[in-house]
Amino acid sequence: MKTVRLVLGRMPLLGAVVAALLLTVAAAAGPRAVGAAGGVDEAAQALRDGPVYVDPRARKALPPSDADALADRIERADKPVFVVVLPASGEFDRDTLLQDLRTRTGITGVYAVALGDRFDAGADSQVMSRDAVRNVSGAVERAHSGDPRAAVTDFVDQAIEQADGTAPASWDGGGAASDGRGGGVGAVVTLGVLVLLAAGGAVLVSRRGRKRRERQERAGLEALRPVVDEDITAFGEELGRIGFDPTGPHAGPEAREDYTAALDAYEEAKSAMAKARRADDVRRVSEALERGRFALATLDARLKGEELPQRRPPCFFDPRHGPSVEDVAWTPPDGGAERTIPVCAADATRLADGLEPSARQVSTPDGPRPYWEAGPVYAPWAAGYFGGGLLPGMLTGTLLGSSLFGPYAYGDGGYGDGGDFTGGDLSGGDFDSRDFGGGFGDGGGFGGGDFGGGGGF
Repeated sequence: MKTVRLVLGRMPLLGAVVAALLLTVAAAAGPRAVGAAGGVDEAAQALRDGPVYVDPRARKALPPSDADALADRIERADKPVFVVVLPASGEFDRDTLLQDLRTRTGITGVYAVALGDRFDAGADSQVMSRDAVRNVSGAVERAHSGDPRAAVTDFVDQAIEQADGTAPASWDGGGAASDGRGGGVGAVVTLGVLVLLAAGGAVLVSRRGRKRRERQERAGLEALRPVVDEDITAFGEELGRIGFDPTGPHAGPEAREDYTAALDAYEEAKSAMAKARRADDVRRVSEALERGRFALATLDARLKGEELPQRRPPCFFDPRHGPSVEDVAWTPPDGGAERTIPVCAADATRLADGLEPSARQVSTPDGPRPYWEAGPVYAPWAAGYFGGGLLPGMLTGTLLGSSLFGPYAYGDGGYGDGGDFTGGDLSGGDFDSRDFGGGFGDGGGFGGGDFGGGGGF
């Protein structure tokens, strides 16, 4: 207890030291929202660290003090809003600028760009609707034509009120673009933190980052809950339909063992789902249901006097179909490379007859889609059925497959920062450019193409 009192007693002093250190670092670092070399690549790199990037050649349009104030406003709002101010240079392709910036930054959000004295914006649809982006950016352009500073400020004020999601976790590291002195500053910060840790035993925790992860984990779990509940209910119905009486005169010990295993798996799945607190917890539910369905298939074969099934992965098209019976070559209807997948007898027959398999459909913002085209939120659910090692080969080229190569997909890292991409999530280039709303018809801007811009320069 003496040690605890000593540490607490020194906390004001530690806080003063931290504040002095940060002020020193800030003075050395210079304006944190202003870049050095310019260009889309520099802007994208800077936006991974902070919400505002100003090309060095465009500092008159948005001075460093205004850029810092704008960045502070966005960070306090904890919203995935990005601002880029660029010079009217021929190096920037006006038709693809927004799309290129979003692709290279790789984070879902709202992107506002001032190019010279013109303004335009785009957003991922799950963060801000296409109509909202078009209407707000159009109003901003008309109200502040030729004034990029006023345009980006006005747009940010409205975007942080309307945007969904949270600021990306990478912003917690602080700063926006580097000015070439970041290495030395980073060393000073690191050394200072280590000294403070050694002296006072203080632990620096990012409260905002923790809360963001918790929200993402809860959102991922809620997105999965309807599908998992359907699985559990379907398996319970299968248990009832089989009509096995373990106390009956014809119930042998092997059959009773199979039935007990299936029943135990059913109870384990229900219990695991009741205790689930994040999306990755769903993997335990799928694993239990996979074991239960194999036990039930074995019991069914015993009761019918048929050959017992081999232990194989579930049917790829819908794990509710039970264990697969063979591997077949299959090419996704929307394109992609041929791959080998495990299928049930019914789907094997459908494929052989040239028919579509009975694929598991799940809800998405664009309507029902096969689960492998519904995004990374289904990674933990699928991994429980098929195991992490089997999935990547089967899902190459699909939306779900693209998530399996990142740390947020499943496994020890948990659901992490990926989720079913929401505002502020790292998605890389995995976004539909047709749904990245932007531009405002004849109101001006430089959107063009899939961004909906019509005015142009």
